[in-house]
Amino acid sequence: MMDKRITTFFEERKDAWLKKNLNASMDEVEVRAKEQECEEVFSLKNWLPNAAKRAGQMSISTHPCTFSHPSARKNKNGYASAVIATTIRRDDGFLRSGNVDVQADALGNAAALDVYKFLTLVMEDGQSLLQHIEQDSPVAKSLLTLPNASQEHSYAALRQDFLAMASPDDKVITSSKIKQVYFPVVTGKAEVEYHQLSILTASGIVFDMRKRLDVMRFGDDVKVAREKKKNGLPHDSYREIYDLTTIGYGGTKPQNISVLNNQNGGKAHLLMSMPPVLKKRDLHFPVVDFFTQSVNYFACRDIFYRLHTLYQKPYNNMHVRAERDDLYQFLVDYLIEKMWQIRAISQDQYRDVTSQLSKAQTIWLCDNEQEIRATTDDWLDDILNAMTQFMFHGYEKVVGRKAFKLGDDERKYMAKIAESNKEMLR
Repeated sequence: MMDKRITTFFEERKDAWLKKNLNASMDEVEVRAKEQECEEVFSLKNWLPNAAKRAGQMSISTHPCTFSHPSARKNKNGYASAVIATTIRRDDGFLRSGNVDVQADALGNAAALDVYKFLTLVMEDGQSLLQHIEQDSPVAKSLLTLPNASQEHSYAALRQDFLAMASPDDKVITSSKIKQVYFPVVTGKAEVEYHQLSILTASGIVFDMRKRLDVMRFGDDVKVAREKKKNGLPHDSYREIYDLTTIGYGGTKPQNISVLNNQNGGKAHLLMSMPPVLKKRDLHFPVVDFFTQSVNYFACRDIFYRLHTLYQKPYNNMHVRAERDDLYQFLVDYLIEKMWQIRAISQDQYRDVTSQLSKAQTIWLCDNEQEIRATTDDWLDDILNAMTQFMFHGYEKVVGRKAFKLGDDERKYMAKIAESNKEMLR
């Protein structure tokens, strides 16, 4: 018993043939004659041998060369082979042939398109008719074995002719109309050869992406959700893809490019592939240490030189000490101002995965650690010590060889000034 999908295929072809060849001016006899002719044309004994001869006019290809140039397949400069990729599926995270289950394309003479549709019919078991013919299955034998057939139209002959559509060429040939890349291949320690690569389009992936994008943009559920959102009603979530571009292949004759291209009207979608627009940052959240990445001794150059001038004075009265305290406080104020600037960008720039900040500095600088800063004190000692180090070493770093050698007493006094600002650090 013939598969109902094959029966439906021939019924559709008959209807199309009669619609084209019948007209209202015909009488009943002429109509019956045309109907009889239609039955003859599409009988298995006539149609199968004819289709088998035309099968070789089309070639199944996963990467049709005609997407690079319509004349790449066959032109005065030569001939390009039809490529059938047989890559293995791997969980490597790449969107590539083998990892995506998509339909194979075909290219060639558009007049043989009906043969391609015939061979790609999906049978009840889920396999295509072409797969049955390749496997030499009972379905294929039952269909292609014609009663009282000649040797030319035997099962073996018809099978061989139909398989010509899916048979790769014996020799791989490229075309000058296809984009070429010469890829370096290391053959020895110092020897490099170049392998020629022809860049082809994986049309199955291209048009499967279009199908998915169209469902995402124009599916019935999406339309309902979008209308509800417009009216302020509760709705299921949906996704939007912005900045799509549509590319056309083949102009007014998409059938000259490939079968899938013809089925999609020659139109495919391109995703936005522009580089990201980076936001200019005047401030960067420190990754390792605030006191080396976010602040700079030389930003306080004037303060350190004023301190140096003060240290040079031969007397030490209350006015000198008051001015010294003010200068130390200016240094602390500079650090506190920077602290607030860094906290302001912490939400956007802090990354826990890549951060190497100490626990104390993380609590001190991250905006989401506010509660811990307000209720604990153990982290403060590390910050106060670092602030003291900044003032102590900053003076020596900026002034250089002319700097006075400060002692522990002066360090302790700087620490005292820093500690007086403890609550400002929370």
